Amino acid sequence: MPIIDNAVYVGGQRIENPESLDQTFEYMREKSGMAWIGLFRPTPEELQKVAAEFSLHPLAVEDALVGHQRAKLERYGDILFAVLRPARYVDATETVEFGELHVFVGPDFVVTIRHAENPDLARVRRRLEEQPELLALGTQAVLYAILDEVVDQYAPVVEGVQNDIDEIEDSLFGDGAAALSRRIYDLSREVIAFQRAAEPLAAMLESLQRGAEKYRVDLELQRSLRDVLDHVTVVCQKLSAFRAILENALTVNATLVTHRQTETALEQNEQVKKISGWAAILFAPTLVGTIYGMNFETMPELSWEFGYPLAVGLMVATSVTLYAVFRSKRWL
Repeated sequence: MPIIDNAVYVGGQRIENPESLDQTFEYMREKSGMAWIGLFRPTPEELQKVAAEFSLHPLAVEDALVGHQRAKLERYGDILFAVLRPARYVDATETVEFGELHVFVGPDFVVTIRHAENPDLARVRRRLEEQPELLALGTQAVLYAILDEVVDQYAPVVEGVQNDIDEIEDSLFGDGAAALSRRIYDLSREVIAFQRAAEPLAAMLESLQRGAEKYRVDLELQRSLRDVLDHVTVVCQKLSAFRAILENALTVNATLVTHRQTETALEQNEQVKKISGWAAILFAPTLVGTIYGMNFETMPELSWEFGYPLAVGLMVATSVTLYAVFRSKRWL
């Protein structure tokens, strides 16, 4: 079902639990209450029905239907449209998953549209219903509570990313450079995506503060929004630091990989020198032995008395000479 929860509130108290959108609209008019409608991946027909009742802007409705929007805050008259990107750290895969939440806030209604399981808006609703004095402040209080929940859920994600970075730093000077480079790159992309989700929230909250007096937002609610802004600022600062650390880690890892490759090449070069040196030493006596092993009748000194000792001596002399030369050049 696309409708997750649907209620009408008066004075911060939940007075009705409509079974359909039509009942919600009817109770709102009868009780002069505030409606909070929670939708999960609604059909175009469901969303168009809500849009027609609350006069939602077609562009905002189109964004909510299509999804995959950047985090933003837009105002259409007295209606706010916010796109939020909640995050969740998955311990099993050590990755960050991002959701998408669309929120329409009018003078007497809030419509939330989730495209992922995260965040748990039922918890936000329970929290507000346990604080009727806060819920009595109206739709702006609901928007604040949703923003606060999204930002609060960033904290364990930041902690998870911090642990991943610590593991990368611990293994930076070990083996497995190729796999480590991939992990650094993947984590960098997650941090960038996290920045794109969190950084627009600062501008959104500042915009809400600037319009607080015009739209008569309660003073305590303004202070609560400033507190959320402080938390967002801390998160953004940490993400900027994470990104810088990962960029440096990638550079250091690339340098270490190059250094290891250079050392391997030098070591291989030394081995080639040794093999080449011994091959040359063995080649000299082989050449002499091969020539005098042909046994041609017209070969010079073939029947000479000192031919054999001279051939052996020549073999030894060339081998020793080559060994001495290669040794002096540190090939051996």
